Amino acid sequence: MTDSRKLVKECLQGSTTAQGELYDLYAGQMLGLCYRYTKSQADAEDVLQEGFINVFRHLHRFRFEGELGAWIRRIMVNTALNYLKKNRHYQQELAFEDDAMHPVVDDHPEVRLGAKELADLIRQLPTGYQTILNLHAVEGFTHVEIGRMLGIHEGTSRSQYARARALLITWITQASDHYRSPKATGNH
Repeated sequence: MTDSRKLVKECLQGSTTAQGELYDLYAGQMLGLCYRYTKSQADAEDVLQEGFINVFRHLHRFRFEGELGAWIRRIMVNTALNYLKKNRHYQQELAFEDDAMHPVVDDHPEVRLGAKELADLIRQLPTGYQTILNLHAVEGFTHVEIGRMLGIHEGTSRSQYARARALLITWITQASDHYRSPKATGNH
């Protein structure tokens, strides 16, 4: 069954087979999205599960005005943000204060890292930086939208994004230097 209208209709009629098919169709992609916002696979799986509960709870609201996958993606992003706000583990890091911020620089290093290494560096960012970087650079939300989603000022979103980017650039430069020069570590 590839027709999304038919799949949604059958899900709404209570077909567990259709629900399983919808889950199987999008779970892998959405788990990756959830993992971008969390610090562990277990947390990402929790967000995914809660996200699909929300998908099935609100599926009757899907109007076929856009792609089903995009609608599910939006629910997953909102679920991930709510998860970060609810969990004490993330709350402290999600506080958007100017304490201990990194200076903003405008360097553009030559990236010599693979996608996995870059994703690992992004995951090491403080949760607030990681969240805004994902929302803006990956999901494509504007700083105004991010501000509304997180209950912060647009300027705070912009500065957090700039600082996240600057910190990543520093780490990428260090990692690239490490890969470029085997003698840099003294262990080779």
